[in-house]
Amino acid sequence: MKLLDKYILKNFLKTFFFTVLIFVIVVSVIDFTENHDDFIEEKVPYSEIFGNYYLNFFPYIANMLSPIMVFIATVVVTAQMAARTEIIAMFNSGMSFMRVLVPYIIGATLIGGMTFYLIGWVIPDANKVRLDFEDKYLRGNKYVDAFDVHVKIAPEQYIYMQSYNPVNESGYDFTLETVKGNRLYSKLKSKKATFNQELQAWHLESYSTRWFDNQGKEFFKHGGQLDTIIPITPADFNMRPQLYSTLTMGELDEYITKLKDRGSEELPVFVTEKTERYTYPFAIVILTIIGVIVSARKSRQGTGFQIAFGFALAIIYILFVILSRTISQFGSVGPVTAAWTPNIIFTGIGYIMYKTLPR
Repeated sequence: MKLLDKYILKNFLKTFFFTVLIFVIVVSVIDFTENHDDFIEEKVPYSEIFGNYYLNFFPYIANMLSPIMVFIATVVVTAQMAARTEIIAMFNSGMSFMRVLVPYIIGATLIGGMTFYLIGWVIPDANKVRLDFEDKYLRGNKYVDAFDVHVKIAPEQYIYMQSYNPVNESGYDFTLETVKGNRLYSKLKSKKATFNQELQAWHLESYSTRWFDNQGKEFFKHGGQLDTIIPITPADFNMRPQLYSTLTMGELDEYITKLKDRGSEELPVFVTEKTERYTYPFAIVILTIIGVIVSARKSRQGTGFQIAFGFALAIIYILFVILSRTISQFGSVGPVTAAWTPNIIFTGIGYIMYKTLPR
């Protein structure tokens, strides 16, 4: 790397990390102010507040803000260089615009690689601790009865419960059906099904079984009690908010496989999450390049206008990401398409700006 590359890279990374640190501190102070009364009411030890909650809150917020922060850092550094006519001097020395981009792309790649590691393994583990803390002290009662529960537990097996109570881990009017094609092979019914943690099995009360042999002959069986192993546990019913954010890449792959086997409607949410984790580093690079294009010329309005413009573009990008995720969850667009769409759109915006904006 040349001296000029090191100069730009150093300023870019230093500005990025400083900006992230400042915003994380501000957000954390606001969060502490909002939750302080709850902490006092629940008598939460400060060791838990800062050791379990905020220590794991920091990386979560830093990751959430990183696309905006990398854009702002790029605009700040480049706009200041442009204001000091350093960019003009580079161009006059024979450097092309693509050559000027090199240290920025190196910096964005380093940030993107670090971000991918964090969102793939570090932040999910941190979110487990943070969300446990929120469940215990901030959210109050997280147990909510479910009604008309339909779950596919295997390619040909379906469970139905008229209602499910997560407190006593019991389902009422329980039905387990095995269906092959359009043909019913067996049906197990029970007035109440309770999960036995010790046996890791479901305890059925007042049950009846109906099944057919290969010749279509029908059989019945009734009983008072029955313990049976079914490939589903209360954890599958008590899906916490943002469960996808607590899964590492390996855990996410396993969970997606399980949802595929069950034919779950929640599958697009987790596939979108996995795809977005791969697209995140590319977003960092794309936003960095757009930031350089926006701020590489000396503006009469000053650097403040360029920073504000860059901030607005970053906000629009975040809105695109949120919109794409929402559309994917409703099944209107495939998860992979939804995850890549914001990056594709902003790549096009960057190309148009590169061709049209004077530098």
